[in-house]
Amino acid sequence: MSVSGPSAPPAAGAIEVRELSKRYGSVGRGVLALDRVTLRIPRGTVFGLLGPNGAGKTTLIKVLTGISDITSGTASVAGFDVQRESLRVRARIGWVAAEVILDDDFSAWENLWLQAKLQGLRDWQERALELLRYFSLADRKDDKVGQYSTGMRKKLEIALALLHQPTVIFMDEPTIGLDVPTRRMLWEIVTGVHREFGVTVLLTTHYIEEADALCERIGIIDQGRIIAEGTPDELKARVKADLIVLETRDGLDVPRLSALPGVQEVRAQGNEWTIRAGSAEAVLPNLLHAVPPEQIRRISVEKPSLETVFLDLTGRRIGGDEPMRDVRRFYMQMRRARG
Repeated sequence: MSVSGPSAPPAAGAIEVRELSKRYGSVGRGVLALDRVTLRIPRGTVFGLLGPNGAGKTTLIKVLTGISDITSGTASVAGFDVQRESLRVRARIGWVAAEVILDDDFSAWENLWLQAKLQGLRDWQERALELLRYFSLADRKDDKVGQYSTGMRKKLEIALALLHQPTVIFMDEPTIGLDVPTRRMLWEIVTGVHREFGVTVLLTTHYIEEADALCERIGIIDQGRIIAEGTPDELKARVKADLIVLETRDGLDVPRLSALPGVQEVRAQGNEWTIRAGSAEAVLPNLLHAVPPEQIRRISVEKPSLETVFLDLTGRRIGGDEPMRDVRRFYMQMRRARG
């Protein structure tokens, strides 16, 4: 299925952002949602923006799609300035939002018809049929969307975003709230859409596994700032150690922890301690001997991953897995892991 969308200057990246800031409210009293963000996303890639809720991911998409104004800095999409050439930008982008945008009382075909009207498209029917066939929805095109499964609805949402042949698609937390099988199905769809249609995909997510599985490059965002960028392997290589995260009931003797064999660094945040170690398995027996078990409220080990990159940079988690709270069970598992 060949696609030829609107052309753009060949030298430009699909998305280019330079020193971009976005502030809501007045200086000193408002919220700085984006703080001097700089990004260059090559054409034809899947780029992930990974960060916790409230980090600025959706704000950046709103700026890049022209929904929200820029406070300072510049941004371009498909080679066009998002402020001065917003209509040209909108003609070249698709958007799959976290919220449902379908009309449940309409059929799939009627939803596509409405999208074509909103986009001012002519001769859209053949393109719509091709998309329905691609997403295996052609035999249900006349059924009301309210009768669709969650997976079918997500497929139709992506079909709507592709109807006008965009060169860039924004997917803002597209799998939030989905069960695991539907989420993985959507991963396959994102990969297939990128490969089949040749579009650039900017995907925002707070799911570590999702970013790792789908994205060729990732920007980690926190409190409105890009704190790291690279391929998943490049980012993981930044953390050349295991991280032991320990929460205690009372304070600990930091010099004593730092002096344990194999410990590289100890960082404290209240009664939570992040310990860098060359090998967690080697350090844990000494650590559990130095800290009385009754003092330990929570303990977990993080091997090099995108989660540990964020943890190492910020001292906090993006979110996700519940840490192990049973210290005895944890210690038994570590002993088994050591052989």
